[in-house]
Amino acid sequence: MIFDKVLSSIQKHNLIEDGDRIVVGISGGPDSITLLHILNRLRKNINIQVYAAHLNHQLRGINSQEDAFFVTRFCDEMGITCFVKSEDVSTYCKENGLSIEEGARKLRYEMFDEVRLKTKSNKIAVGHNLNDQAETVLMRILRGTGLQGLKGIEIKRDDGVIRPLLEIKRDEIENYCKEHNLNPRIDESNLETIYTRNKIRLELIPYLSENFNSNIVNSIVRMSSSLDLDNSYMEEESIKIFNQVANISQDRIDINIQSYKGLHSAIKLRVLRLSIKKILGDTKSIDKKHIYDILELEDDSKINKMLNLPRSIFVYRTSTEIVITNKEILIDEIKFCYNVPKEGFINIREIDSSITTQIVSIEKFKGMKKDNDSIAFDLEKIKGKLTISSREQGDKIKLSNGTKKIKDMFIDLKIPKEQRCRIPIIKDESEVMSVSTLRISENYKINPKTKEVLKVTFNKL
Repeated sequence: MIFDKVLSSIQKHNLIEDGDRIVVGISGGPDSITLLHILNRLRKNINIQVYAAHLNHQLRGINSQEDAFFVTRFCDEMGITCFVKSEDVSTYCKENGLSIEEGARKLRYEMFDEVRLKTKSNKIAVGHNLNDQAETVLMRILRGTGLQGLKGIEIKRDDGVIRPLLEIKRDEIENYCKEHNLNPRIDESNLETIYTRNKIRLELIPYLSENFNSNIVNSIVRMSSSLDLDNSYMEEESIKIFNQVANISQDRIDINIQSYKGLHSAIKLRVLRLSIKKILGDTKSIDKKHIYDILELEDDSKINKMLNLPRSIFVYRTSTEIVITNKEILIDEIKFCYNVPKEGFINIREIDSSITTQIVSIEKFKGMKKDNDSIAFDLEKIKGKLTISSREQGDKIKLSNGTKKIKDMFIDLKIPKEQRCRIPIIKDESEVMSVSTLRISENYKINPKTKEVLKVTFNKL
């Protein structure tokens, strides 16, 4: 009966194909023993290679050693190659600041990957069951998960991990073991309530089953499956939108802020996760808090802000984009200074620009067509020689509401830091006359008494 149900799951979700080489994680408990036994039977119907991988966690003394002996003997009886590795999980967890559950899981999957490479396998099969699914969803609810977490454990992952028993209940697995005299090992720590998952398994689910819903496990899994469908749709839509609003390169994602701002918040969050996943390959160590920190950067008050996230992810807010990258953006300060003729032109190679200057009468100037790339000064007010340069520390300009530091003016105008050194400053021998075409000093503006005008035109090279 279970064999047929597992076979149905495999076919429905395309978990195993002809020619697959599969590493089976085996602890010696009912789930993994049943999984290996079923896959061994499946070898008669499908051309697959099966290997077993067992990690001795050294957490249960002699019992851990006996688990390893049992697994090795069980595999020998079926003619399956078994790889066994021993790790001091307790010490590893203390040294790395991990819980026993987290550390053991990390070391298990590292070993599975080692065996996969050694055997040239393409899949890893683990023995999670339907009850594990319900426990996981409840655990994530208690931790405050979102829709992504409520969909539960994936039966098939992109990295080749498969879970053929995920639609089978625990009591069905235990019955299978009895029916086939498998005599699995029992981990006594699973009966202790010191771990969150065990408390959910041994206390919470029985309480919910007795007081609220006798079929609570199936109900939770049905809810999870329904949410998985909703989440899949949102993920597909998010990928479409991500490709529309983001400029994607190898180590950098530039998200257009105007397009991004109009999105629904649920899509925004997914776009940010997709951006990080595109760079790192996954979103491990990137928590919900980090995503919400990036979300706050969309406000214009955050222009020029930078976030430093785990795994060397840098997030920058420019005037037009949110930039997510694993390469720190260093701003090269461009320096230049040129003497400016009052009639003529010069090239400013550092910023790929040129300026043209000419002196005209006020009457002729008034007849000229207005040009956004040009500015004009009262010639009589200019003192001595002219220069055009990058800004210098302490530069100020006289505006209608008083004197202002150019640095503060750039901040008010929300000009990104990396662009400020490229904005040319025109000075005479006394003070700043203008900041490119952005602002003209009050001391040099044309007025009714102006007789001659110095017109300066900016051009791109």
